[in-house]
Amino acid sequence: MTSEYLLRMEHICKSFGVVKALDDVTFTVRPGTVHALVGENGAGKSTLMNVLFGIHQRDSGEIWLKDKTVCCANPHDALMHGISMVHQELDQVSERTVMENIWLGRYPARLMLVDHKKMYHDTKKIFESMGVDIDPKATVKNLPVSYRQMAEIAKAISYNSDIIVMDEPTSSLTEKEVDKLMQLMNIIRGQGRGIIFITHKLDEVKRIADDITIMRDGKRIWTGDVKEYDINQIVSLMVGREMDNLYPPKDNVPEETVLEVRNLKGMGKNAVKDVSFKLRKGEILGIAGLLGSRRTELVETIFGLRPIESGEILLNGKPIVNKSPQQAIKNGFALVTEERKFNGNFPGMSVLFNALITKFNRRGAYRNNLNLLSSKKMAKDAQWVIDTLRVKTPGSAIKMSKLSGGNQQKVIIGRWLLLNPDILLLDDPTRGIDVGAKYEIYQFIINLAKQGKSIIMISSDMSELFGVADRVMVMSNGYETGCLDRSELNQETIFKLSAQRL
Repeated sequence: MTSEYLLRMEHICKSFGVVKALDDVTFTVRPGTVHALVGENGAGKSTLMNVLFGIHQRDSGEIWLKDKTVCCANPHDALMHGISMVHQELDQVSERTVMENIWLGRYPARLMLVDHKKMYHDTKKIFESMGVDIDPKATVKNLPVSYRQMAEIAKAISYNSDIIVMDEPTSSLTEKEVDKLMQLMNIIRGQGRGIIFITHKLDEVKRIADDITIMRDGKRIWTGDVKEYDINQIVSLMVGREMDNLYPPKDNVPEETVLEVRNLKGMGKNAVKDVSFKLRKGEILGIAGLLGSRRTELVETIFGLRPIESGEILLNGKPIVNKSPQQAIKNGFALVTEERKFNGNFPGMSVLFNALITKFNRRGAYRNNLNLLSSKKMAKDAQWVIDTLRVKTPGSAIKMSKLSGGNQQKVIIGRWLLLNPDILLLDDPTRGIDVGAKYEIYQFIINLAKQGKSIIMISSDMSELFGVADRVMVMSNGYETGCLDRSELNQETIFKLSAQRL
């Protein structure tokens, strides 16, 4: 170990049963640098960082921090050694405030009591350094995902660590928030600290990283200067094959209008205020907007998760009211939610359970002649999801938590397709998913449109909207501010429409 490196992980191996998750991986971070760690879901990136952070114990290998070997028995050990981590899946106490989550386990005290005033001011100071405006006293469960993501980043920064691991920190952030995060990363880099940046957004890698390590199937494939390779070359090393395009060719043909929303207004403080649009059969309608634009609130209102104060929803020309998700499902709607962990996933249950959960309540589903659950019928549908969505799993009995993020998302999408919906609402469906799995999901979305399904797709990735959508509707502060045809799409126009009602 030399002073050239702030961190060095040498010959790290880790197996889970017969599966070798990490195979002789060496990884280094230089002082004052951003080191990008990239690869497909299941490549071993998060496992390697979990070993560093003490969540998993390595089978063999050594870890050096500065000039000393370290062995982190748990995350607390890692924090004490100067290693902090922003996890891909948010793990917060949703009923508590933002500041309580940030200082959890180390509340400032005064006269043996929690010093809430100091905690508030310390939290506010961190947010100011990040350039974000979040109320430290806000309850976490009431915040949008992007605010919660920023709170997790603030928590990692609050430890003043030598190494900060950021696992998909921009997955739910808009372009404006990403800019702020990049500025913050530059400040941290300038302090001589090291950042490990895990992301599937390779344009961000080229923008901010100094070094890059590419992993595939638990092995380190290449490490070097990020400037040495372009994005297509990086993708090829990640997936082990040439990929000429990040998006499939679009050959769906939208037809007649199937859904019309007129002057929709929701109830409550964070509701949509005035949204009107039309959705055609076989169309992919993208929805863009900045933080607080209420894109998620829109699809939740349409799906019956939020009440409607006024306005109309017409399905095939006839007014409908989805007073509940159950009613929405009966009307042919399906919703893939924004955040897998909190409202889309049962990680401790099997792939089979997760794939079939939406269909269990259907009368007669999976029942045999004796009105008992039929294992054969359930296994058939679970295998259909696995085969159709190309889910990488040893079988349907394995726990959902054992799958990579991309494969979990495929199962969640597949569960809704078993119901054969006419209108599919997708809220950031490729969040935290690698480029190879993204391509497969894009292709599947386009194929559904070709089959006559109608799709509304929210995305925080503008290039994704340009690559997949037929039209893009822009929202600002709960209002619909414009709808652009594919030929009209450009970043400047979308940014202007996104800021129109701020």
